[in-house]
Amino acid sequence: MSPILQEPLPYLEDGLLPHISSNTLSFHYGKHHKAYIEKTNYLMKVHHLEELPLEEVMRRSAEHPDMKSLFENAAQAWNHAFYWRSMKPGGGGKPGAEILNLLKSSFESFEEFKKQFESVAVSHFGSGWIWLVKEKNQLKIVSAHDADNPLIHHQQPLIACDIWEHAYYLDYQNKRAEYVKVFLTHLVNWDFAENQLYFCHDSLSSLGV
Repeated sequence: MSPILQEPLPYLEDGLLPHISSNTLSFHYGKHHKAYIEKTNYLMKVHHLEELPLEEVMRRSAEHPDMKSLFENAAQAWNHAFYWRSMKPGGGGKPGAEILNLLKSSFESFEEFKKQFESVAVSHFGSGWIWLVKEKNQLKIVSAHDADNPLIHHQQPLIACDIWEHAYYLDYQNKRAEYVKVFLTHLVNWDFAENQLYFCHDSLSSLGV
């Protein structure tokens, strides 16, 4: 199988202005994400897993403590690809009827969902990810540390918000709460989330878009 490739951003580096700068995307995508891809490809060879798709590498390495570094890099490579598609120019607003109804049944209201999402993100200690996931017939907000990923917990990811500092510090400094509020209000890609509701994840090359 070919090495894991870094997919192009689904928008230009200045496509999320004024909410996320091209400087942030240049560093985040061009350096951080790229480094995870390169390290994953190297470690896949070390562990003789280079014939497997990224999601399978992620699942297998999560089960073996001696593959911790491989899991961390593979999961971060996957998480970032998902994060880019969790946003779009002119995003935000309310989701379509299907997700909106699920949010209402899971959190009582759309506004309550946003309130809880922001609260979970702000209270999260250290680096990680805030996920909106589907588990059975309910939606849940998952606070995940470091490179953790819902797929290895048998949850269906719908939206990812990166709360590692390199995702927002150049634009928002230490104001994580402001960044998360902007993510929900102006950036989140509800069309992508809706496509994920019933998507079967089996490779990085298709994220249900």
